[in-house]
Amino acid sequence: MEENLQKINNNEAVIVEIRAGTGGEEAALFAKDLLRMYTNYAQYKGWKQKILDYNPTSLGGIKQVTLELSGNNVFNHLKYEGGVHRVQRIPKTEKGGRIHTSTVTVAVLQKPKKNEININPNDLKITSYKSSGPGGQYVNKTESAIRILHLPTGLVVTSQSERNQLQNRENALSILAAKILERKEQEDLSKLTESRREQIGWAERAEKLRTYNFPQDRITDHRIKKSWHNLEKILDGKMEPVIKDLIKKMS
Repeated sequence: MEENLQKINNNEAVIVEIRAGTGGEEAALFAKDLLRMYTNYAQYKGWKQKILDYNPTSLGGIKQVTLELSGNNVFNHLKYEGGVHRVQRIPKTEKGGRIHTSTVTVAVLQKPKKNEININPNDLKITSYKSSGPGGQYVNKTESAIRILHLPTGLVVTSQSERNQLQNRENALSILAAKILERKEQEDLSKLTESRREQIGWAERAEKLRTYNFPQDRITDHRIKKSWHNLEKILDGKMEPVIKDLIKKMS
């Protein structure tokens, strides 16, 4: 299956959203770990990458980050990453040596092709605000960050990764288009028969899909009931064995 994917010249783009879930700062730190894993894997695959929105914490973690990855078969390789990622480890701030459990959610959205999603400018409420951050010289003092409300759907997207307001607006519109496309696909999915929905169940993003167990140096994917060791190596972007097994078992 992997060999077949590599032979197809299928250039495409996805929007990847990573959000800290339960677990406070530990979840935010793990969100940063997942960002490192995906960006390093993207570099290994030769994909282009661009941060569209970035919301850090004061202790070096990430509340939420949105990035665009583009290249050959990027969606085919990452479409099974959407869901709840659970981490079990002893936080650096834990003095008692207790293992904490935290979660991070990941969404992988296909970026619409040109003219696939048409957004009416009259349907948008666009506001600007000052970029937030942990402080210091990199906090933007001007209102370059952009928030867009899509009135027909109620979807809200933001972008504050660039110092230029126009570029943040373009980034936010890219995120919005991907979210509108996902909503359309979900509506289409709900019209299908139950058996057909089961065949493409990867679209259900609320599922807890994976546990990263640091004390046991093990990653377990609960959908295919398979584990891999060398956890740090995988978080460094060496996730090809995981991707290959998911494609083989779930395609």
